[in-house]
Amino acid sequence: MRRTHLAPAALLMSLGLAACSTTTQPDPGVQQAPTATASASPSATASPETAAPEVTGFDVREVATLSNPWAMAFLPGTDQLLITQKSGELLLRDRTSGATITVEGAPSVVDAGQGGFGDVVPGPTFQTDHMIYLSWVEAGSGGTSGAVIGTARLDSAGTTARLTDLTVIWRQDKTTGSGHFSHRMVFSPDGQHLFVTSGDRQKMEPAQDLSTNLGKILRLNFDGSPAAGNPFADRGGVSAEIWSYGHRNPLGIAFDADGRLWASEMGPQGGDEINLIVEGRNYGWPRASNGSHYGGGEIPDHAPGDGFEAPKVSWNPSISPGSLMIYSGDRFAAWRGDAFVGALSGQALIRVDLDGENATKADEWDMGQRIRAVVQAPDGGIWLLEDGGNGRLLELMPRS
Repeated sequence: MRRTHLAPAALLMSLGLAACSTTTQPDPGVQQAPTATASASPSATASPETAAPEVTGFDVREVATLSNPWAMAFLPGTDQLLITQKSGELLLRDRTSGATITVEGAPSVVDAGQGGFGDVVPGPTFQTDHMIYLSWVEAGSGGTSGAVIGTARLDSAGTTARLTDLTVIWRQDKTTGSGHFSHRMVFSPDGQHLFVTSGDRQKMEPAQDLSTNLGKILRLNFDGSPAAGNPFADRGGVSAEIWSYGHRNPLGIAFDADGRLWASEMGPQGGDEINLIVEGRNYGWPRASNGSHYGGGEIPDHAPGDGFEAPKVSWNPSISPGSLMIYSGDRFAAWRGDAFVGALSGQALIRVDLDGENATKADEWDMGQRIRAVVQAPDGGIWLLEDGGNGRLLELMPRS
């Protein structure tokens, strides 16, 4: 795979942005990124009919600087963007004016290790009821913790915004430790179900245990109850929530235009994955992985006939995929239908070419910073969140 590099000095040039707060921030200038050219993985076959079209590249606009941002979502029918910060703040930003306010009434979160405020997704009927879905980590008894999903109504007017009727609808099984919560969300294309990623909490074996919701991808109703027809519903309890299992730390989840569900997943030492998620399938963790345990312990590789679903794409060494978006817009028409992965340890934005049920590595842009989230804007732009205490909000724009 060819790696296409951004110019680090130009991309990282300071523009004097203040931390995002309740004040209006002016839009800074635009930094130019080099042309990106689609490139197939070594195993891909190319022909005049199937070769990926040439991509002319993009420019990077620095929009704001935030404190440990984690997720963002554009609100349908508005020009507004919701952003979560890991320590517990929910921000509402006006994309036109740049005005950013702190939303009152956000949940109290446990900000420790990988845990804190997580995902935010507008509900399927947001334009009529202003309902949003949020994920965060809450404390349990005896030093335990776990992720939760909650719903709330977003009331905003002028310079104020507040969450009302905040209600927890789902809880991850609680355990000790502060890693692998996952808690990403996506609604099914038909708007009938909520899918949730639930990590193994660094305990490994629960991913293979159908009596716990750790190490799973779940299919729920809007009220957090198990959806009818789930593959393990006859077992009762949390087993009825499970859609797929054998997952380690899936931090990205998205549907493609044909309704296929994809997830990006952090492997151990190597073995990061893009998986096509199929009802009832076992994805192998910790029995199979294309990586190794930290410290060098070997794990059997995925192999035909082992009973586990193998990844469609994997990385070794690790890139630490922190998010997943499947592009459907017009501004980058050559990339329509492709997946975009924000890489944390890889400090990159990665494009994966999706073709039906197959996937191949395409472009990798060196961003010089950990990329926590990537989303598509209503106008077809691509927006990124950098990880960390001075994580920037970036907009990628087609180069003219």
